[in-house]
Amino acid sequence: MFAKVKKILDRTLEVLVTVVMLVLVVDVVWQVFTRYILRNPSSWTEELATFLMIWVGLLGASVALNRNAHLGIDYFTLKLSPEKRLYTQLLVFFCIAAFSLLVMVIGGIKLVWITLQTNQVSPALGLKMGHVYLAVPISGAFLALYSTEFFIEKITTLASGKQISQPHD
Repeated sequence: MFAKVKKILDRTLEVLVTVVMLVLVVDVVWQVFTRYILRNPSSWTEELATFLMIWVGLLGASVALNRNAHLGIDYFTLKLSPEKRLYTQLLVFFCIAAFSLLVMVIGGIKLVWITLQTNQVSPALGLKMGHVYLAVPISGAFLALYSTEFFIEKITTLASGKQISQPHD
């Protein structure tokens, strides 16, 4: 059951990131077209591009973590024994989960709540800034989910006593 729900969430997140990226590309192309071809720059495209970049960056980080494609420097960890590497991964996934839950989800919800209460709106688009900031708790929830899943997977590997595999170079 969990695997089926997670698969739907994964696919939804990937499609959302793809659509937002597509809109971002169209927005930037329109911005360049209006500025250099029409010689009358659009007033809202830069602001929209900034907001879309926030969403793509935060949600894209979640997709990257889920695919185990997150940027990392593994020079030192590759020099560790497989067991020590596993403990390091446990620490890393725990830190990601804790940060995502405490800072991004809880702090992000507070941020969204405060900006909605103060009725902050963007100057060019007139969007409520709380809606723009929703990317923080949503991304944090996905990061917490994925890092917790990987943490449990690593704990299971450690508890089962299975042979710890070497990473691919």
